[in-house]
Amino acid sequence: MPTTADFLTYTQWAGIFTLVCGLFSILGFIFKWGIRFRLVGITGFMGVLTGGLFALSLVPLTRTVIPGAVHFSLVYDNGGNQAVIVVPQEITASELDATLRQAASDLFSYGRLGGPDNYLTIRARTIIHPEPGVSKPLVLGQVKRSLAQRDDEEMAIEIYSDRLAQLPKS
Repeated sequence: MPTTADFLTYTQWAGIFTLVCGLFSILGFIFKWGIRFRLVGITGFMGVLTGGLFALSLVPLTRTVIPGAVHFSLVYDNGGNQAVIVVPQEITASELDATLRQAASDLFSYGRLGGPDNYLTIRARTIIHPEPGVSKPLVLGQVKRSLAQRDDEEMAIEIYSDRLAQLPKS
């Protein structure tokens, strides 16, 4: 994953190319080249691209990795205050705790609509098969986190140990 320093390097090269395109645009108007208006378009596009790369060089692109978290898939997200992830059936309580923390970190966004309580609730579920041909969704836990703070130290994590006991033993 590119770092902010990489994006700064890309910005410098794109800026140089933008200036070269601008120079060719000016020469195109002086010498009345047939492609002079296309050169203006290329210069404008390169200016926008350079500005975007510069913005990416200012914002750190980091992802928090929680040790012990297992892979999860997002199966429902209303874009506001509720989301559901699916986890494997072989998950333990400590892995579920770490996975809920990872999901809370990954799904945080200032653009979410929080509703009346301004909290994001993420539920973790899995599918069990109590008998052949029957599937049953089983919610294993949930986390509630603030939508106002990126680093929410007061996340409320609930793990339903009675439901974890229903998981098949491998």
